[in-house]
Parts: sequence; C-alpha cells; structure tokens
Amino acid sequence: MSNPKTIVILAAGEFPRKASVLRLLDEADMIACCDSAAVKLLEQGRRSFSSGELEEGLHLGESRWEPGLIVGDMDSLPLDIREHYADRMVFCHGQDDNDLTKTFHEVIKLSPDVIHILGATGLREDHALANISLLADYQREAPQCQIDIVSDYGRFVAASGQHTFASEPGQEVSIFAFDHSLHMTAAGLQYPLDGVVFDTLWKASLNVATGTSFTLSPNNDSAYLVYLPR
Repeated sequence: MSNPKTIVILAAGEFPRKASVLRLLDEADMIACCDSAAVKLLEQGRRSFSSGELEEGLHLGESRWEPGLIVGDMDSLPLDIREHYADRMVFCHGQDDNDLTKTFHEVIKLSPDVIHILGATGLREDHALANISLLADYQREAPQCQIDIVSDYGRFVAASGQHTFASEPGQEVSIFAFDHSLHMTAAGLQYPLDGVVFDTLWKASLNVATGTSFTLSPNNDSAYLVYLPR
C-alpha cells in the first residue's frame, strides 16, 4: 500500500484485549509487525475471527488482521509465515537498534500522519521502559507525525513545544521528559509545573486534569511524553 495515513506498529509485548484498542488494528491502513509479533497478530486475529479457540497451526488467510509489513531478522518466525508473507518482509540484522526502532524506521519512510504503537509494554519491564523512552526519540525524528503508545491501560503521547491535550475533569495525567534544561508551565492541571526539574522520571507524574483540556508550555523544543491512563 502506498502512503498509508495511519499505521499500527505491533511489538511483541502484551497483546491488547480492550475493544477500543483492537479497533485501532481494524481501522489502520497498515499493520507493521516487529518480527515475531506477526505470529501474535495472526493468532489473535484468528481467535477473534472465529470466536473460538486457536486450532493447530495458524490457518493463514483466516485471520481478522494481516501484517502489511514484517521487520526483523525473522529467526523466530515459522517457515509457513515467512513463505506466505515473503513479499512483505524487511530483513534487518544488527544489534544497534531494537526491533521496534527498526520497524519505526521502515514505516516512517511511508510518510504516515499517525503511528499507533501497540504491544510495546507488558511481559518485560525492561523492554517496556526502553520502548517508552524511545517514543521521545521517534517524535524528534518525525515531528510531523502523531505518534503514541497505546495499551489496555492507557496512552503515552509524544509532543514538543506548546501543546493542548484533550482530557476529562479528574483524569490523571503524568508527564515525563529526558532533558534537564526543560521547564514548563501548565494550564488546566491541578498541580503547577513551575520549578519542576526533569531529572528523574517521577517529578511530574500523578497530576490531575481540572477540565476538558490542559495545555503544556515548555521553554524549549525538547520532546516530552504525556501519559493518560484509562
């Protein structure tokens, strides 16, 4: 597919279960899988498609979702998947980047407007922390693209500069940044951010939205992350 507007990147962490998150897979113009995440996509897609338990094998062609792109070294993919989707595979070797970053670099070549990353958390806390921190790097690389990490539990949004976020009164909000020189003010949050130094991850966590939106105004263009739990 040329120029997909909305791409879902599926990593190999916890596969979502909530209907609102699964809908992102349904509505995506393309699903790009990080190597073995293609197996999960097909397995879960067949369960959803058949409303029954997965039988022996993956039953290619009977899945609710199919990968439009598979990125990685493919060592962990079964032979039948490698053969069936051979025209959609991008082989990436090397240890300098993880599979999520390799996949991101491939999909950003397609100039999408929106990238939703699913399966980036769960199962391994070290992988989850690394993937979340990478979201800030992705925003710097593709500032024209809306990029987030979505799970059953909430959503991480990458941003830079002044930005207004939709919210609900009383909704919890956490803000994370990786630049010690970054300072910001906030309108629409219960606790002020003036004077917060982003030298540890907890510094601007556990705030509360007071209305239907809040605005963050940083002093520079460094990337930061906003977490909105469900």
